[in-house]
Amino acid sequence: MVAELVQIADYISHVRGEIAALRANEITRDRIPMAHEELGNVLAATAGATNTIMESAEAMLALPDDADYRANVEAQIYTIFEACAFQDITGQRISKVVEALRHLELRLARFATAVRARDDAGLDPAEAARKERAERLILNGPQSKGPATAQDDIDALFA
Repeated sequence: MVAELVQIADYISHVRGEIAALRANEITRDRIPMAHEELGNVLAATAGATNTIMESAEAMLALPDDADYRANVEAQIYTIFEACAFQDITGQRISKVVEALRHLELRLARFATAVRARDDAGLDPAEAARKERAERLILNGPQSKGPATAQDDIDALFA
């Protein structure tokens, strides 16, 4: 009986160490808010760049066909090139988010292994409903290196 209690105490001590290693306070205080902020910045940068590109394109369409036409078009094209630089900044921000999520994933995996956690059988009802709705409404988002609907097939739907 004493040996079993010592074993339980050792296990509890080990689990406490693993919980401390999660550094959950750091995750909720630093990493998750940073990821949220970076994604918000990506959205803002993308929207700003899109607006700049659209405004420049509209300005080019409105240019008079005169002696300064080429110079005016080139000026708008340079503005578009500058706006396209958002990709580098958004890539850096998304890399920060990916790194934060990787840390979270590694810490949770380590903890799950340490406590021999097992997932409940079956799919969470809320997750099952979400997946069913996404399939029914074709809310699959952009394809990621997988089977995608060809543009010609999409165009045919509108013909």
